[in-house]
Amino acid sequence: MASATTFYDFSPPDKKGNPYPLTSYKGKVVLVVNTASKCGFTPQFAGLEKLYKSIEEKHPGKFTILGFPCNQFGNQDPGSNDEIQSFCQVNYGVTFPVLGKVDVNGSKAEPLFEWIKAEKPGLLGVKRVLWNFEKALINGKGEVVGRWRSITKPESLESTILKEIDIASKNATGTETAAAEAKPAPTATESAAPAAPADEAKLA
Repeated sequence: MASATTFYDFSPPDKKGNPYPLTSYKGKVVLVVNTASKCGFTPQFAGLEKLYKSIEEKHPGKFTILGFPCNQFGNQDPGSNDEIQSFCQVNYGVTFPVLGKVDVNGSKAEPLFEWIKAEKPGLLGVKRVLWNFEKALINGKGEVVGRWRSITKPESLESTILKEIDIASKNATGTETAAAEAKPAPTATESAAPAAPADEAKLA
């Protein structure tokens, strides 16, 4: 999807394999994570859920996390989508959306991840996703504003996410104010200056 310009241009597969349009997240801040069920970083699911609940409590409806299971790193997520969903809920009580399993590198990579990598290359310009639980932050305009490797703990991103939520909220308020202040152009009669009385004209 070379013509894609924002996060909202994509429709990755959901847990049933159906297109999941990301347009519903317009104005929200989103943390995208490629996940795995049998990785040394898998306990980060707990940190992600804690982060999600913490921010949702402070700013309801302003933020979400989207998990994308991937089996490309050490064959660490071999299960079906249903098995992955069950694992996340039973073991970590995950309540944020975990979508369908995708590739994040290679010829069959999910277009969303190709776009994220192109928009925000990693250290030394490396674009590839290197391992499970890498994270990318999408702002309220659908732009990639941050990308972190697996070792970054979810909770360490809270302040960065809150700043983006604040920016998105201010932008939304500004748009609403501008719309409220926009008024129809005055008619010719309303915009015309009243004719000066004859006496005033003489004084001029």
